[in-house]
Amino acid sequence: MSIKKVIISGGGTGGHIFPAIAIANRIKKEFPKAEILFIGAEGRMEMTRVPAAGYKIEGLWISGFQRRITIKNLSLPFKILASLMKARRIIKNFNPDVVIGVGGYASAPTLKIASMLGIPTLIQEQNSYPGKTNKFLSKKATKVCVAYDGLESFFPAQKIEITGNPVRAEVVQIEGLKEKGIAHYNLDPNKKTVLVVGGSLGAKTLNESVVDKIKLLQENNVQLIWQSGSYQYDEMLAKTKDLDMTGIVLTKFINEMEMAYAVADIIVSRAGAIAISELCIIGKPIVLVPSPNVAEDHQTKNAMALVKDKAAILVKDSEAREKLVPRLMELINALEEQKELATNIQKKGISNADERIVNVIKNILA
Repeated sequence: MSIKKVIISGGGTGGHIFPAIAIANRIKKEFPKAEILFIGAEGRMEMTRVPAAGYKIEGLWISGFQRRITIKNLSLPFKILASLMKARRIIKNFNPDVVIGVGGYASAPTLKIASMLGIPTLIQEQNSYPGKTNKFLSKKATKVCVAYDGLESFFPAQKIEITGNPVRAEVVQIEGLKEKGIAHYNLDPNKKTVLVVGGSLGAKTLNESVVDKIKLLQENNVQLIWQSGSYQYDEMLAKTKDLDMTGIVLTKFINEMEMAYAVADIIVSRAGAIAISELCIIGKPIVLVPSPNVAEDHQTKNAMALVKDKAAILVKDSEAREKLVPRLMELINALEEQKELATNIQKKGISNADERIVNVIKNILA
């Protein structure tokens, strides 16, 4: 069974783009001669990230419906029509064996046209609570690859395959890196280390929850690796410039994520689907502070899928400034709770999701 031509569509955020590239890489690993074409939304992140990963991409003139009243919504019907026409032209010219949608604006017109042309389609849903687009597309999709149990209420049960989310292999391979990480971050091996990470742009709530509690952390012998993100880095630098920053590593962005994961005893994170998939493989105690600024409150639902099985702790965004660090202190002193969280989250880790998804594609084509 050979895979010859594949279209992968979607993007908008790293949470959609990364799995898309991971699937493409896996296809190329197994079928080096396979041709892969991406279809994205013009002006979105995928239009630069995908070529940087070595793949061709075509852009559609498409955007989402704005929930507030705005003139932008007037152009939406024209964008949808233009996108459907362009997607049809691209698909007919490229003639793929299968079309994969990973979520994001471009995946809707692409998968809609592929289904109409009788081409097998596969949806890769990252979240525990699917968005409206994927629910709609699943009616005609051949298969739906998911990362969470219990999605039969959203998708046709016979189409669901539990594959997990593809993650960055290099950042979850942390075996034997702890000592190297301690030296890299200039930390004390005898103190507990907390990693706070809020995505590449940062998370205002996480930054503001931590910045006023640095002294409290130090008094409790806790070290901190703190990724502030690009938006607030200068502000956090200014707020901490007169403080004793012993054991506090403030950075705009962590390039050596595998080392940060390796040295952390506890990890504080937002609850994006891909971040959670990485954390399940890392298998350490985690505290999740879901972002409230996400469509359909995806992040809270992702977090709750772990919390219900005692695999994570949730602190609400609205309460984090007051409650996050005190809850961390409790956890640092509760070794049994740490052990329970680590054991339960490890059970959810799937490290070969890309391989599982490609196997689903092979089965569709067989």
